[in-house]
Amino acid sequence: MLQIGEFSKICQVSVKTLHHYDRLGLLTPARVDPLTGYRYYLPEQIDTMNYIQRLKRYGFSLEEIQRILALSDERELRLLLRRQKEKLKLEQREMATILNELQTHISVFERTGDIMTVQKSYVIEVKNSPVMHVLTNRAKMGVDEFGKYYGALFERVPRERVTPTGLNGARYYDEEFNSESSDIELFIGIREREKADTVMEACLCAMTVHHGGYSTLSEAYGAIVSWILENGYRIAGAPFELYLKNQFDSLAPEDWETEVYFPIAKQ
Repeated sequence: MLQIGEFSKICQVSVKTLHHYDRLGLLTPARVDPLTGYRYYLPEQIDTMNYIQRLKRYGFSLEEIQRILALSDERELRLLLRRQKEKLKLEQREMATILNELQTHISVFERTGDIMTVQKSYVIEVKNSPVMHVLTNRAKMGVDEFGKYYGALFERVPRERVTPTGLNGARYYDEEFNSESSDIELFIGIREREKADTVMEACLCAMTVHHGGYSTLSEAYGAIVSWILENGYRIAGAPFELYLKNQFDSLAPEDWETEVYFPIAKQ
């Protein structure tokens, strides 16, 4: 058997970590001396320790690893690993987007000498929003749940025999934004007025176009609100977004295009 120090050196993990894993029941010593309290590990536990370390590198939490170690169903294990792979691929894409944004920010800063310039590049227009016949799905939802709620909408398209226009978006009703739970209405435009849940009539709006991923949409919102306050208007309705170009067009995030609309009226 191996003493805890030997086991620590072989597995390249601290004794403190081994104590923590013991408390969690993640990896318990094969034997604890009742007189000295010394912990001893079996050689075959080296494989288990290496497996735990590998799962940590894959991004699993200790709680998830504990569940994985207890799994005997190979199908479920494969499913968990594949899901984690997709999660890591998404995080990789998001990191690539952030790096691209950072490089753009650096380039603009070096050219202008203004660290804020990259956030001031929005052109605000006053225009009527398009008239849209839409299918809608309104609920308290988090932004990471858009896929689920959009999925329910698109399932209606063949069932109700409607023709999508390609104009899809989201409207935000809460005064305060909460990424985990907000009153949001998702909609997809359709050609058939008589089959629409509602008609989004044209209204006077302050509008801007956001280029890039959704993580920096708040900059577009900030630009519009600042313009409204500075030009004698007031917000007269729930803001909404139209997703003109996105991942479903097989485009990289830096090439996505979103129109942001704020209904307005003169003060």
